[in-house]
Amino acid sequence: MDSLTIVTIIIGVIMTLSAIMAVYHSDTATAIIAAGMVSLMASLLYVFLAAPDVAMTEAAIGSGLSTIIFFYALSKVRGGKKDDH
Repeated sequence: MDSLTIVTIIIGVIMTLSAIMAVYHSDTATAIIAAGMVSLMASLLYVFLAAPDVAMTEAAIGSGLSTIIFFYALSKVRGGKKDDH
């Protein structure tokens, strides 16, 4: 086996474990981070598969923006900071 195959298998295992953690973890913040980790590992996989444009899009939107939006929604659902008005 060459090194690219080994790295791809390791990334696949990390993605699978992160996805399982995202689904079954009881803490919502940890589940959001685990889902972001799946997207981050997918972007690394796209780099190794010679698709840098797809990797940049996945890293920016899938891992970055989606995680921020989920945390923002979580803060609104939990009641976050309230205005004094």
